[in-house]
Amino acid sequence: MKIKPEWMLPDLEAARKRTKLPTPRIDSFIIPEEAKWIGRNKKYYISTYGCQANERDSETLAGILDALGFERSMEPDHADVILINTCAVRQNATDKVLGEIGNFKRFYYENKDLVIGVCGCMSQEEGFVENLLSKYPQVRLIFGTHNIQNLPEMLYSVIHEGKRVVEIYSKEGEVYENLPVHRFGKFKAWVNIMYGCDKFCTYCIVPYTRGKQRSRTMEQILEEVRELKEQGYKEITLLGQNVNAYGKDIDPNINFATLLEECAKIGIPRIRFTTSHPWDFSDDMIDVIAKYDNVMPFVHLPLQSGDSEILRMMGRRYTRESYMELFYKIKERIPNVSVSTDIIVGFPNETDEQFENTIKVMEECKFDNAFTFIFSARPGTPAARMKDSIDMETKSKRLARLNKVWNAYALEKNKAYEGRIVEVLVDGTSKKDDHVYSGYTDTNKLVNFTGKDIKPGQFVKVRIKTGKTFSLDGEAI
Repeated sequence: MKIKPEWMLPDLEAARKRTKLPTPRIDSFIIPEEAKWIGRNKKYYISTYGCQANERDSETLAGILDALGFERSMEPDHADVILINTCAVRQNATDKVLGEIGNFKRFYYENKDLVIGVCGCMSQEEGFVENLLSKYPQVRLIFGTHNIQNLPEMLYSVIHEGKRVVEIYSKEGEVYENLPVHRFGKFKAWVNIMYGCDKFCTYCIVPYTRGKQRSRTMEQILEEVRELKEQGYKEITLLGQNVNAYGKDIDPNINFATLLEECAKIGIPRIRFTTSHPWDFSDDMIDVIAKYDNVMPFVHLPLQSGDSEILRMMGRRYTRESYMELFYKIKERIPNVSVSTDIIVGFPNETDEQFENTIKVMEECKFDNAFTFIFSARPGTPAARMKDSIDMETKSKRLARLNKVWNAYALEKNKAYEGRIVEVLVDGTSKKDDHVYSGYTDTNKLVNFTGKDIKPGQFVKVRIKTGKTFSLDGEAI
């Protein structure tokens, strides 16, 4: 593969650097004259992998494509532009993305004008981009997380100049406001409050792919929340790699608890946030969640490991003991709160005893939900360079045992809902039965229920009949 001089390739070493320079803030979005209406009579399709931040990025991509005159297609075979927005957290996501790109090859052979683009976090990885360039000629556009706003110019170069465009910035990043947005939901919305992360957990690629922590101003966030309320949205989720570190990079007097309270005062019926880091979870945050009825009593609190030495090797900045202290504060001070978590199994050289410590924390906390994973080494991170003595069979057995433990507690928690009446924000109907609806409680429990003439976006009282491991069944009253 010959590297062309105009290609901007990822550089993890450059992405790792942090300075004390102020974050550039750009408030305008201008489509170049030559790129206006390049999407007229054309359609686009976006495939999204990964977290809510990627979902929100896809809404911005869709908004820009709308502004260029494209029409959204729900199927890739009808599209003139296909964008794959990727996640780099685990290897299995990479495998899925490459499989999907392979499947799209037939569309490219049928239509040589088709633009297949890959963007998002994977595009910020050195080896991944080189693999795309050498083995996937159907991919004509590759860009990263820092240059979504340049999509009009990049598409123009591909469509009208016939170029293969690779444009990836490896830097700390900026904050862009007023970019177009095409919201995929009609009553639930994502709201970015910050970008990037400076924690540098040893297993995590996000600080490299997303850049340094960059908080939006409180005024911009609150204005967006007000607009969403005026547009009739019933629920917002405040997004950040570590939301409770919000504001630390712009003003020591601004913090997430203050932002959360100001959002609550605007009056949107439901407010959620994700994701929290135990290191930055303050008493003020707990007080705000407990004080306001429209701040949902649900906290996602990643544990990652129940062993303090493993946590130290992960660079998590807390111990098992300090995590448990925080967990009990949350449970005691927030009425009816539910808590979910993330856990990594098989971190390099995790001993049987250290794994048992994770099991003990799981048995003590009895989490409502857990997202559990086998350690996936991300190239360029410190953990990827650690020698690992644990075989995959051992890791798989540990994961199976951990899942069995937390599934039992999740079922126990959900069984306790039987006979209770809960309020559900309705997402929609089942594909198989128009009289079966689904939605979520304030504690983020998925509810499937029967009823008549119910519309998405309504709040409905539901009597729970059956608690299952991953959901609740009930009937509207």
